[in-house]
Amino acid sequence: MRLPVAIVLSLMAAGSAHAASGDWRADAKGSDVRRLEQLDEAWDAALSQARAEGHGRELKALGALVDPDVSLARPQPTPGAYRCRTIKLGSPSSGPSYVAYGWFRCRVALTPGGDLILEKTTGSQRQAGNLYPEANRRLVFLGAVAWGTGEGRARYGRDPDRDQVGVLERVGAGQYRLALPWPKQESKLDILELRR
Repeated sequence: MRLPVAIVLSLMAAGSAHAASGDWRADAKGSDVRRLEQLDEAWDAALSQARAEGHGRELKALGALVDPDVSLARPQPTPGAYRCRTIKLGSPSSGPSYVAYGWFRCRVALTPGGDLILEKTTGSQRQAGNLYPEANRRLVFLGAVAWGTGEGRARYGRDPDRDQVGVLERVGAGQYRLALPWPKQESKLDILELRR
């Protein structure tokens, strides 16, 4: 069976990402394991600050997306194209405690080696990384963020200031949430929402 050229190129591009070992803890830095272990604290701090600073209405409108207890079965997204947007909650300094960006493009790809890759392909902050099965209701993301339009894909482990760790969960029909606790810039919790 011959695959269409677009699929082959997509798989080749996804295959250039770091090959996952199958165990995210084996591939993650100790500091990122600890960051993910503090996910609940990041949710609490980010939501509390955003509510205290008058963003309760915006949070309520987001529904399940910002409910840390929502995690549906079958968290693995189907490979393909997605609309995605970033929501930043909480601020480690004097910045805004709630920012919701517009929609961009993301994709999920399955490499020939069986790794599941998530990549935000447009925008000035573009995450890319591996998704690891961890529980029946979540996947762990190890990746990095590229800044600006002239940079290529960032890779986990090359620059600690760009490394990201998070949890991908399904929160609705065709709706997923990547929660990134304690990112190095701008917020206490980043959420990347993905929709088919």
